[in-house]
Amino acid sequence: MARKQLIRLVAGFRRFREKYFDPDSSVYKRLSQGQSPKTLVIACSDSRVDPAIISDAGPGELFVVRNVANLVPPFETGGGLHGVSAAIEFAVMSLKVEHIIVLGHRQCGGIRALMTTRNGATPESFIDRWMGIAVAARDRVLAKFEGADFETQCTHCEQESIKISLENLRTFPFVRDAIRDRGMNLIGTYFDLESGQILEYLADSDQFQPVL
Repeated sequence: MARKQLIRLVAGFRRFREKYFDPDSSVYKRLSQGQSPKTLVIACSDSRVDPAIISDAGPGELFVVRNVANLVPPFETGGGLHGVSAAIEFAVMSLKVEHIIVLGHRQCGGIRALMTTRNGATPESFIDRWMGIAVAARDRVLAKFEGADFETQCTHCEQESIKISLENLRTFPFVRDAIRDRGMNLIGTYFDLESGQILEYLADSDQFQPVL
């Protein structure tokens, strides 16, 4: 079974080489000189939500950070290793991206874990500690949709957590500077993998609306 999966990956890599490393193609000739993506996407690790596939992006178009539940921690100095924060810093400071998109999605396992740990996180659980970033989203949903069924609460929490990540992005001084000095955009999006729709968060109305 492992060998079968390896063969499948090799076959896929062969198609990748044929598409992007064709002698007549200049894609990686150009990319070998460096990258200059315009957009940073902060997405979930979920195997069904690949930003490049969803957006039909080619090599070099997106700088992508993926983690459980597409969360952004608040800015802090010290306190440990910060992979997501480091990626955001590199994208904003070195790559000078013009847009940061937080891409959430329906049926998020991280959000479901958050919604089922209302009596406190397990200290030994990496997931529980990580999802602590979005506790405020869960609390908002439980206060506003207390009588709703679990699936409805999860959907609202998935969207509310996107707003938390957008709020946390603004706690980074270099993000605020980029917004002020060169008009960098922060965008919240939600992929409903059941309906195939992408929704955008509109801050003025505090709602998620379909983009198509």
